[in-house]
Amino acid sequence: MTPSEILKRLTKVIGQVLGNEDVKLTLKSTAEDVEGWDSFNHINIIVGAEMEFGVKFNASELEELKNVGDFVALIEKRLAKKN
Repeated sequence: MTPSEILKRLTKVIGQVLGNEDVKLTLKSTAEDVEGWDSFNHINIIVGAEMEFGVKFNASELEELKNVGDFVALIEKRLAKKN
């Protein structure tokens, strides 16, 4: 799966969690850039991404994420290990 495919699916997950199907994300987007992406929704986004991609993340990995691009790269890494 390519980073652009991951971004597209992740954007859908984030849009569903935030109740904004029109949310626009780039690899440089941060939680601060997205209305409604607070600490509570952050947890729901993580869980939603785990379900969408069939992967699990650990807390230390998540703490290092700075933007959506880092999240996409982490998902890509997890998918590669899974296959």
